[in-house]
Amino acid sequence: MKAFGKILGLCVLGLLLIIVALGFAVTHFFDPNDYKDEIRKLARDKAHVELTLNGDIGWSLFPWLGLELHDASIATLQNPKTPFADLQMLGLSVRVLPLLRREVQMSDVRVEGLNLTLTRDENGHGNWQDIGKALPKPPAPGDMVDPNIANPAPVSQSKPDKADRPVKLDIDSLTVNNARVQFSDARSGRELTAESIQLSTGPVHDGIDIAVKLTAFLGTNQPNLRARTELNGELRMERALKRYQFSDLKLSGEMGGDPLQGKTVTYSAQGNLNVDMGAHVADWSNLKLSINQLRALGDLNARDLATEPKLSGGLSIAQMDLRAFMDSINQPLPVMADGSLGQFEMVARLEGTPNSLALNDLAMKLDGSSFAGNLAIADFAKQALRVQLKADKFDADRYMKPKSAEASSAGAARDAEVKTTEATAIGGAGDTPLPNAPTQGAWSNDTLLPVERLRKLDLQADLSFGQLTLNQWPIDNASLKAQGQNGLITLENLSGGLYDGSFSTKGTLDVRPDKPLVALQTQLNKVPVEHFIKGKNGNPPPVRGLMTLNSNLTGTGNSQKALIDSLNGPANFVLNDGVLVNANLEQQLCQGIATLNRKTLSGDARGKDTPFRELKGSVTIHNGVASNPDLKVSIPGLVVNANGDIDLRVLGMDYRVGVVIEGDKSDMPDPACQVNERIAGIEWPLRCRGPIELGAKACRIDREGVGKVAAKVAGDRITEKLEEKFGDKVSPELKNTLKGLFKR
Repeated sequence: MKAFGKILGLCVLGLLLIIVALGFAVTHFFDPNDYKDEIRKLARDKAHVELTLNGDIGWSLFPWLGLELHDASIATLQNPKTPFADLQMLGLSVRVLPLLRREVQMSDVRVEGLNLTLTRDENGHGNWQDIGKALPKPPAPGDMVDPNIANPAPVSQSKPDKADRPVKLDIDSLTVNNARVQFSDARSGRELTAESIQLSTGPVHDGIDIAVKLTAFLGTNQPNLRARTELNGELRMERALKRYQFSDLKLSGEMGGDPLQGKTVTYSAQGNLNVDMGAHVADWSNLKLSINQLRALGDLNARDLATEPKLSGGLSIAQMDLRAFMDSINQPLPVMADGSLGQFEMVARLEGTPNSLALNDLAMKLDGSSFAGNLAIADFAKQALRVQLKADKFDADRYMKPKSAEASSAGAARDAEVKTTEATAIGGAGDTPLPNAPTQGAWSNDTLLPVERLRKLDLQADLSFGQLTLNQWPIDNASLKAQGQNGLITLENLSGGLYDGSFSTKGTLDVRPDKPLVALQTQLNKVPVEHFIKGKNGNPPPVRGLMTLNSNLTGTGNSQKALIDSLNGPANFVLNDGVLVNANLEQQLCQGIATLNRKTLSGDARGKDTPFRELKGSVTIHNGVASNPDLKVSIPGLVVNANGDIDLRVLGMDYRVGVVIEGDKSDMPDPACQVNERIAGIEWPLRCRGPIELGAKACRIDREGVGKVAAKVAGDRITEKLEEKFGDKVSPELKNTLKGLFKR
């Protein structure tokens, strides 16, 4: 047995020596470059590709099957003169004996100067779709052309044998230097490139972690962008199960281009990426993302990768300066108040598809305000925005567009006009001239609405606020519901508490016409009116009281001025428990009564608030002018009736007022104007004209009307004297004639 074993060992050794000798002989006496044509034919017949070998082929046989190709290219048989891939050098070595066991054991694999060109023509056909396809055989002369041959039925693929097993991959390392991949689409004109690709790996085996490092320059022409990127991590492959895991993944780089206008975006991403192609799912866990100032953490999951991919997961964005971030990516936000959008952070659960994205269970903080709810874009193409949020507080004024220089100049001009007019109305004394009607416009020509954007908007919004500040009005428990589509935006409800009162409004905004059309129905309930009619230059408002208002107004245009100039519709109002601030209504009456009494006032005019129980009326607005024919004011001891107009375009008023003294019920401010029975019950005329901010200070006694009152009082006095002297002897006709003389 020992001799047999020795003999067997010598035989095996001899065979190995013979194989080595044969390999040495083959590699030294057999030159593959002499068989380039045969190799090309083999590639054409078996692999169905056009192989061009411009350089030398170097090789070795045993124990490694070594191969080096230089200056080679590959094209499809359908387009053999246009290579889709070429390379400067490919070097690899394969162990011979493991090939017999369907195991590929390689040493280092090196690829130099690979250039891969992928194109899609006008018909949407890609050149890669022809790789490995044989040319159709031409029919023999005289043969009938079978339509089934011209359009052959797909060849059914035989099912693989269950005993087949995948080729076992075993490579010591893979190195790719200076590779380039280019994709172009003739139909869209879009190009994508990856240049200067450098790839290196550790040992490549199924089921083990493979160290991978990749660097490249990526680019696109629509828009013109270019990025430098670097990828590091540990890749594990389970090809039989179609599972791939990229652990400790680190992706980083910089990006620039035309959209960024010279600015640079620095980005990085880390985490663990797992892909299961068999189950068509993927996930990215422990995600850490940064883009300039943005820092985010999260976990992402994708499913249905083979059909319509769906995304889910969670995302948390750390506090950041949102305005600075948007500016750094050349997406500057509109000019707003200083400091707005300076603090932003967010946590949300993501749900998405290729055409939609939803942020559910959203918790967001913005400039000290906290929001919770859901935010979604239901359709990117249609800009379908869905908003359902609750906030503790929100100051909307911080995000309004500031006034332009033109609007500020116009506002300053009107303020100066009001100040000058107010100076001439010194305390509203009866001897001063009636103030002039204002002429300066009170509203801005600045554009209010982004019409083009609103025409495309598909909106459903449901918002609520614990406290909302809008136009400096503090609204408690505010609620807003709106929807918009195809250029028509409907405000279903905007309501809340306002200064211990309440309000609600609804309406529509139609941006389909050239000029936007606004329609609003508004209700106010016991809201202090002084917060809407503010005094100028630090002065108090002209009137105070609790207003109840109902209005139904329309307007057209895209600026404050255009809307006010076209404002139309009815409204009615009631003010309860109010005060005419600094109103000298009694002083005005006193001046008229003193004139009738032929007396002189003993003191100067004095300012005094005039309280009233109720002030009510109705208005009809036509092109910015509100006509008020039935204003009534109930003041203790007085009844006031008025009619006139309020020109909303310049915020000016022009009223004729009649004041009736209800008997001797109150002390007048001066002995010269004490009320007696002859004066009680007479309607005393006043004229009020000037800026609405002046209120009652713009009112003066109507001297022409007082003359008529004096004539009436004189006529009544003569009638009384005649009756005292002659009694019933004076005929009624004579009395009426005497009264008529004094009325003229």
